[in-house]
Amino acid sequence: MTRFRLSALFAAVTALSLSTVSLHAQTGKWIGPPDKLPKAQTGDVTRNLDFLFGALKAAPDEASAKAVEQRIWALWLVSHSDTANLLMTRVKTAVEAQDVDLAIKLLTALIDIKPDYVEAWNRRATLYFMKKDYGKAVSDISEVLKREPRHFGALAGLGLILQEIGDDKRALEVYRRALEIYPRLEKIPEIVKTLSEKVEGRDI
Repeated sequence: MTRFRLSALFAAVTALSLSTVSLHAQTGKWIGPPDKLPKAQTGDVTRNLDFLFGALKAAPDEASAKAVEQRIWALWLVSHSDTANLLMTRVKTAVEAQDVDLAIKLLTALIDIKPDYVEAWNRRATLYFMKKDYGKAVSDISEVLKREPRHFGALAGLGLILQEIGDDKRALEVYRRALEIYPRLEKIPEIVKTLSEKVEGRDI
């Protein structure tokens, strides 16, 4: 599935009327960066990420995978902009104060200033998901994946939205893609097992 036929998938999600959506009670959770991260590596970011994603896929256990995951998040969060860092700090404060609308406005301002900062798109997608504005959440996920197709957090978020709107088949496709990138992604192997049985039936 080339980028999961993303344009068609996004159009389908955006076109849905939320009044017709039956939400699922047992979906996963949105995956975001841990509160504490190691210092980001210096040097060529692309080369560092390529190395880390190779290590993530080959990690022999959950502890090793988690350590690599944290190093990836650390690189994704680097903005190379004092203004972006200030706005992200204000976003965190707004979220902690449960002012989601303010956080979205701040992220929108940040995206206008620095549209290639992937984590701003990802954070805003998270907040739109919290507001159950799935069309806008998916649109922002699309922007994340254009810039970083390996963003396992955005892929997991897309799978979660697809589950929420009842499209288990497409959710399964997206989750499987996330697991190709990060085989030990938290809770996703269990979700894939459950969805596989539901969508494809149990092995005989």
